Amino acid sequence: MKLILAVFTVLFSLNTMAQSCVGKWVTIDDETNKKKSIVNLYKKDGKLYGEILYLFPREGREEDPKCDLCTDDRKDQSILGMQIVRDLKWDGAVWKDGTIVDPKIGKVYNLKMWIDSDNNKLLNVRGFVGPFYRTQQWVKVK
Repeated sequence: MKLILAVFTVLFSLNTMAQSCVGKWVTIDDETNKKKSIVNLYKKDGKLYGEILYLFPREGREEDPKCDLCTDDRKDQSILGMQIVRDLKWDGAVWKDGTIVDPKIGKVYNLKMWIDSDNNKLLNVRGFVGPFYRTQQWVKVK
């Protein structure tokens, strides 16, 4: 009986962790440490996706910036409403095997995401090419 309870608890915990990325997150600029945008992460067909819902005002930015440097289907698309996270799959511990685009430079990176183990209001977002990576922390919107 204890074994069944333990297995159920572990499965429930993993499912809860998988769901916890879903929602709205504030992205933070690596260089300025200022808020950049609000991204909505959502599940569709068992995969995780994300789109930009809001751009925080920034001096010098166009009123409706486009992804001029994107080279895929997002080329010249408005950054507001753009799907920047695509096709992440849950492996039981992290969301991985997806991509993220940096609309500022148009580059697409491989991606994995996971909730910070010390603070469930922080999402670790790691974009990488080969062995080189950069990890940002996004903050859960209240």
